[in-house]
Amino acid sequence: MADNHTIASIFRHDNSAPAILTTASSDPKNITLAYADVKGQSERFIQLANKLYGKEIPAGSVISSLLPNGLACLLVFLATTFQRCVAAPLNPAMKQSEIEFYLEDADSKILIVPEGTSEDNEGVKAAHKLGVPVWGVGWEDDAGIKLAVLGDTPVELPTFKHQQISSINPQPDDTALLLHTSGTTGRPKAVPLTHANIARSMLNIANTYKLTKSDRSFIVMPLFHVHGLIGSTLSSLYAGGSVVLPSRFSASHFWPEYTDSKATWYSAVPTIHQILLRYDVPEPLPNIRFIRSCSAALAPTVLHDLENKLHAPVLEAYAMTEASHQMCSNPLPPAVHKSGSVGLPQGVEVAILDDDGNKTHLGEVCIRGENVTRGYLNNAEANAKSFTQGSNWFRTGDQGYIDEDGYVVLTGRIKELINRGGEKISPLELDAVLLKCPGVSEAVSFAIDDEMYGQEVNAAVVPKDGAEVTEDQVKQFMLENVAKFKVPKRVFVAQELPRTATGKIQRRVVAEHFTGKQQ
Repeated sequence: MADNHTIASIFRHDNSAPAILTTASSDPKNITLAYADVKGQSERFIQLANKLYGKEIPAGSVISSLLPNGLACLLVFLATTFQRCVAAPLNPAMKQSEIEFYLEDADSKILIVPEGTSEDNEGVKAAHKLGVPVWGVGWEDDAGIKLAVLGDTPVELPTFKHQQISSINPQPDDTALLLHTSGTTGRPKAVPLTHANIARSMLNIANTYKLTKSDRSFIVMPLFHVHGLIGSTLSSLYAGGSVVLPSRFSASHFWPEYTDSKATWYSAVPTIHQILLRYDVPEPLPNIRFIRSCSAALAPTVLHDLENKLHAPVLEAYAMTEASHQMCSNPLPPAVHKSGSVGLPQGVEVAILDDDGNKTHLGEVCIRGENVTRGYLNNAEANAKSFTQGSNWFRTGDQGYIDEDGYVVLTGRIKELINRGGEKISPLELDAVLLKCPGVSEAVSFAIDDEMYGQEVNAAVVPKDGAEVTEDQVKQFMLENVAKFKVPKRVFVAQELPRTATGKIQRRVVAEHFTGKQQ
């Protein structure tokens, strides 16, 4: 059960030690679960789920969820993987059409939402349309996790005894996690990650930051992304430490709850670091062993401001879903952490390759390792483009080089993804939605540099002959059809779109034409 090549390896430590803590702003509030409690609640969930399903849920079944950060969210993930099923957490901010795609593409058998969720919820409507059962999850003080068909009475179980842990038996090759990542073709690609992939990533991250049972991670990133789930949470549990789970990031609650919970580190996107710089820090300063930054480029000025204000090393890392999160990171002192670099390879091989797969000084950053996915789900075309033949290097889509000290420096993006505060957005996906907007004949979305988010979404549209289209109309249409973070901050309405000499529309050219800034 505690095989080091599965997520169950978190139970190889002292089961009486604290594992998960909630805060005063969490739901439920101020709960502490020891590792034994996590194991017991996982078994309870498995029993409840099987009873609700009517029989044992077949191994390999995909169980999707739309849950805010918190105790239930983490327990649902862990229990799902422990019963040899596949967890597919989704962003609760998504719209019905987006959720329909993810549920159908993953062949989800069940959707789990918070108890009391309305039938008008976007996810509930999507699941009902596809015939996917919807279960509501909650928490009760005397027994712990509870489960029911949405709107029904929760399933009851006899009193649970911690020592009877029979269902937690995952295998290294079992797919544990299925996430979708934006693709350059516009169609999100499904990334299956096995227990072995994730276990290796947990080990790599724990080794990078020398995590121990004394460390406590304060979770500010969503658990439906690998950054929050693996980078901040599972790595800490793997090391025998603990995690603090507020329901969401709140700048006003962050420092009081960080201090009260006796956290020792946190990991976040640069946007959150910038927000925290605007707030006063408590005096005396709480214990901050290190601060980790990942999922988007960290400006050197922000890094220096953080270190000066918080008196802790700020370590920039490099990660992506296909690598079960982390690939590179700047090391802890006394080793050098270089501003402007994403650091040294951490438990993976890194090579700089040209288009033909030959090593070069400046080219595409490519990786190999036990944490890297074996390939996208049911997508031979994407696999052929993303993995080199024979040597099986994974192409990240990032351009860069390795400096004289072995540190990786990124110089740009080869693939046309928009990186808004760590959220990777496919412009082709947005183009397809924009073209469905009434009155729009042509559309193109593009990235512009942004001080807060790194990049922001903009778009340009051309109205059909005789149609009246306004920026507000397009924005409202997008707000109704895509998650809020994908909605363009600016929409330019024009009579025509700029093209190259060969008649092609290039996003870089369009961005420069409408914003006056080179991208």
